[in-house]
Amino acid sequence: MSREILLLVDVLAREKNVAKDIVFGALELALASATKKRIHDEANVRVAVDRETGDFETFRRWEVVADEDFVSEQHQVPLSEALTQDPEVEIGDYLEEALEPIDFGRIGAQAAKQVILQKIRDAEREQVLSDFLSRKEHLVTGTIKRMERGNAIIETGKIEALLPRDQMIPRENLRVGDRVKAYLLRIDRSARGPQLILSRTAPEFIIQLFALEVPEVDDGLLEIKAAARDPGMRAKIAVKSNDQRIDPIGTCVGMRGSRVTAVTNELAGERVDIVLWSADPAQFVVGALAPAEVSSIIVDEDKHSMDVVVDEQNLAIAIGRGGQNVRLASELTGWIINLMTEEESKTLVEAEAAAVRVLFMEKLDVDEDLANVLIDEGFSTIEEVAYVPLHEMLEIEAFDEATVQELRERARNVLLTEAIATEEHLGDVSEDLLNLEGMDKSLAGKLAGNGVKTRDELADLAVDELTEMTGIDEQRARQLITKARAHWFE
Repeated sequence: MSREILLLVDVLAREKNVAKDIVFGALELALASATKKRIHDEANVRVAVDRETGDFETFRRWEVVADEDFVSEQHQVPLSEALTQDPEVEIGDYLEEALEPIDFGRIGAQAAKQVILQKIRDAEREQVLSDFLSRKEHLVTGTIKRMERGNAIIETGKIEALLPRDQMIPRENLRVGDRVKAYLLRIDRSARGPQLILSRTAPEFIIQLFALEVPEVDDGLLEIKAAARDPGMRAKIAVKSNDQRIDPIGTCVGMRGSRVTAVTNELAGERVDIVLWSADPAQFVVGALAPAEVSSIIVDEDKHSMDVVVDEQNLAIAIGRGGQNVRLASELTGWIINLMTEEESKTLVEAEAAAVRVLFMEKLDVDEDLANVLIDEGFSTIEEVAYVPLHEMLEIEAFDEATVQELRERARNVLLTEAIATEEHLGDVSEDLLNLEGMDKSLAGKLAGNGVKTRDELADLAVDELTEMTGIDEQRARQLITKARAHWFE
């Protein structure tokens, strides 16, 4: 028997191109499975095959568990009983008892063979997958082997990959036998079928296609920094040159548009805008909104948004059909873009100035003229009045030193009073609200001042209610409410 085992392992390892250790492991599992069928299906059996001689030993084992967790005498032993056999045993250890090797018979041998073959099939597939992954390929090329419920099964070398229906370009008519390229989206090791999950709609796909068509990307002379897509319709990519002699946009377009045309053809006619990447976010956004011309831009770092002003003629171009242009520009840059005309911008600035004017007049107890001077000098919050460097405030012609000192003192007193009120309110706030992702003490204090002191009370609010009571922007309000409601669906 031992010699037959060694011969079997050797033959299978060579035939299936897998390591001998994998075959030995499969064999041990198979022998253990066949033994369990003879003694008890719930039994825990371990088989150890000697790699040199082919001899094997069989053990029945019981896991040591706490007395209160003991449920089955077939594979468990309570700690109190285990200690009588081995005083040093601990929970999680195993007690083993050697079994006489048994004759498995024809049925047992057949079952063992099935387990071995299945394990080897799994090992083969893992080996092929590992070989594929070691090549670090992100762009996969293959032939459509068959269609299953709208999904395409693609054969790429020895591996089958899955291109799900929702990862295909809309209105693209793929058929069996077509040769296609796709981006490796993820690997699903738990799947029984194809484990490579592909995508033709991911923004990374267009980056990989340009890297294929533009040799300068591989050479490191050019970088594709970001991409945004409306699959099958339009895309934007941001490019940066690492060599001043190279025009990044012209290089990606190619002679007579050859390179960008090759990408467009692969993407079923998707139009591609090539944008110059910039480290300056405002400049990047201006480029991303092309072909629209921007009049002015206001950056709000806190909200990670930009108010972009365009004239009436450029507004429709900036927005694009169905909002496509501004949406893609926002995805490409990672900034929230608020488009407006010059008239709308003027109205917005006036409304913001009016709100700040009221804030200064009420909180700092100053008249309208003094509040206007602060606004004209660029002050918009009480914190700025309190902590902007003294020499900067003294440079304001309308203020003398006594006025500056008085304003700073009043501003700091307002902030101190608000901080004390916040601390008092926080005493009533629940831990689950304070620890909520995106929450801070200042915001929690404002919520408590409005009677919202628990996570569920926040979850019950509407977005407009939350923005009105705290002054935070709509996006943050929506995110907070979503986080607050998350435990309802767990």
